[in-house]
Amino acid sequence: MRPPTARSLTLDLLSSLRGHSLPVAAIVAAANLFEVQENSVRVAVARLLASGRIERDARGRYRLGAQADPVDRQVRGWRHLEEHLRPWDGAWTGVHLGELPLPRRRAGKRRSRALRFKGFALLSPGLAVRPDNLQMPLEVLRTELHELGLEAGAVVFGIRDLDPASDARSRGLWNTAELCDGYRRSIQDLERSRLQLGQIEPEAAMVESFLLGGRVIRQLVLDPLLPEPILPASERSALVAALRDYDACGRQVWSSFMARHGAAHIGNSGAPADTRAGMAWRLH
Repeated sequence: MRPPTARSLTLDLLSSLRGHSLPVAAIVAAANLFEVQENSVRVAVARLLASGRIERDARGRYRLGAQADPVDRQVRGWRHLEEHLRPWDGAWTGVHLGELPLPRRRAGKRRSRALRFKGFALLSPGLAVRPDNLQMPLEVLRTELHELGLEAGAVVFGIRDLDPASDARSRGLWNTAELCDGYRRSIQDLERSRLQLGQIEPEAAMVESFLLGGRVIRQLVLDPLLPEPILPASERSALVAALRDYDACGRQVWSSFMARHGAAHIGNSGAPADTRAGMAWRLH
């Protein structure tokens, strides 16, 4: 996996602190583990400060800015994914794109990102659907889609009583075998890594937990959250549980480093993880 950028590393470190702060020296020290140059970190910090993504406190230390990026909010919610689901009654949610003009390249990427973050797949040209199993009012879902990059002119609506053929096609839009295989492989990777974190050098353990934990977080954040009977929910639940255990190990791995820089992990703060925070990840 390619190393994090100075920008993403800075955001990922600060996002794990739940409002606490780090000196730039700590960000530079962490970046050194990934062979990210000090000058790159200082440039990234200056640009993030100017954009409001981070802010400086009275001691000259840095923390996340008050205005959360909508992508960051999606990422930070991975621990609570299953709390946002409800039993599925067979209804669907649709996004109608048919009358919108073809988007420019950047707008098209934002649209695709928004739909993928919320688990939509194209049923036909101009119509994307997902099972209506999210525990949120349609208006909230509509708002979150627009915040993530869906055009204001897109119509988001509930769908009931699809004809049998369209319902069957909708249920088959996702490769559920591939999703389940991905859950199982990641569980194996997390368990294998968890067992060896205490047996390798602390710096190597920090790097491994950061990269692997971040990869699995991205996997869950981009998961379509399909309901029974389309996909066995227990498969996804097992991965969420495994990642929670691994996150606790990651906090331990990073605890000495954070304590040295006056930002010891407290309570339910998460371990630093390579989520490429705030970035539009490559969409497949």
